[in-house]
Amino acid sequence: MERPTSAPDDNQKNWTTQKERGNRLALRLIAWIALHLGRRVSRWVLVPVVAYFYLSSPLARRASEKYLSRIPGGDHGVLAVFRHLYTFAAVTLDRIYFLNGRLDLFEVKIEDKDNRALGMATRGVGMFLMGAHMGSFESVRSIAKQYPSLKMVLLMYEENARNIKQLLNAINPEAQQDIIALGQPSAMLQVRDQLKEGALVGVLADRSIEAAGNISVDFLGQPAAFPLGPFRLAAMLKHPVFHMVGIYQGGNRYTIHLEPVMDFAHTVPTEREEASRAALVRYVGLLELHCLQTPYNWFNFFDFWGDDGPSP
Repeated sequence: MERPTSAPDDNQKNWTTQKERGNRLALRLIAWIALHLGRRVSRWVLVPVVAYFYLSSPLARRASEKYLSRIPGGDHGVLAVFRHLYTFAAVTLDRIYFLNGRLDLFEVKIEDKDNRALGMATRGVGMFLMGAHMGSFESVRSIAKQYPSLKMVLLMYEENARNIKQLLNAINPEAQQDIIALGQPSAMLQVRDQLKEGALVGVLADRSIEAAGNISVDFLGQPAAFPLGPFRLAAMLKHPVFHMVGIYQGGNRYTIHLEPVMDFAHTVPTEREEASRAALVRYVGLLELHCLQTPYNWFNFFDFWGDDGPSP
């Protein structure tokens, strides 16, 4: 069930105020360890790193505990929170290997019922892939490597675009990523042109830096604010939307899920708003399903529901 949101949402502010814990030198060191000592050794190194993060990050620790407490029948004690943080660290570590083209280290399975999404993509149909801060987006990007004819671009906020470019440069200076930064006057024209060329436009649609375009949708038993903007954009440009998530299954296994959300190809202007809201509710429902099935893949370590009010 959706609820309009007009006032600014504290939970949507919180994530923008949390500084990233790390810098380019640390990332280069981690990348060197990962690429020279191997994945098995690097994963052992993560244990003390996660222990330090657990002890020094009470906001993230409390957010993990609250989130896990929403999973029916799940554990949200010390070991569960540590496992949650460790899963995030392990997936982050694997980003280094994905970004360096080491797909040989992983078993990546694609779940795409009736080959619907990839079938359309290989026929040159441009589409939006709406993801979230869940699982591994780098594993999803590996689709483009398995299907060389496909092109994937990222649509993100301007500050995040700068951050990801710095991250790529720190991990692998040769890694190139097509990024469209929101906030630039030409951003929407770039998105339109990429879609016309059959590109897959990836969007992490679970966060927004502005509350004005959010609506409240029931998520894991309580309303949470989600941005409607990405779905309005898809409706305006008349392209299909698929939910995407790369779930970490343990070991070296990832499963990419591509699930239909809404095809706006024949949506008339008078129906765009209603269709956009329906698409968002469908997206949130799929996101909730994956949280219930694989809860440790959820990587929003802040008060997503805004129970505590603003973070310090």
